[in-house]
Amino acid sequence: MDDSAGLAIAFEEAKTSYNEGGIPIGAALVASDGKLLGRGHNMRVQLGSPIHHGETSALFNSGRLPARAYKGSTMYTTLSPCDMCTGACLLYGISRVVIGENTNFLGGEGYLKQRGVEVVVLDNPDCRELMSQFIREKPELWKEDIGTEERVYSKEERGGDK
Repeated sequence: MDDSAGLAIAFEEAKTSYNEGGIPIGAALVASDGKLLGRGHNMRVQLGSPIHHGETSALFNSGRLPARAYKGSTMYTTLSPCDMCTGACLLYGISRVVIGENTNFLGGEGYLKQRGVEVVVLDNPDCRELMSQFIREKPELWKEDIGTEERVYSKEERGGDK
């Protein structure tokens, strides 16, 4: 599978998340032989989960695989991976990370490179515009996702007047 095809799958996932009211980040994990291992999108809003980012969702949807299945694989992601997703790529020995865009957010690309992972930034205008649109529409949700602003919990979520 070439990089444009892998990123196209990730972008489909990002659009799915956006249409579900979530954060529009998608990912696809592709084995060295070109087989799609898993695909996913950020589901923090949809599941109320702090760990279901695009890349971690793609890994989750890959299922339980032997460690060797990840060797030589490529993670396609619409946005530069955050620290958690960077760590997940390193943990599973993913060899390449292909990024749709890093204008709206610059994640752990330097650390990936330092650890020997090939990083390719495609600077895709569709990825960039979808994320820019989302940030304009829902800046508070975006800040929550990247951890720059604390979430405000409702009284019910706090358990009353706590």
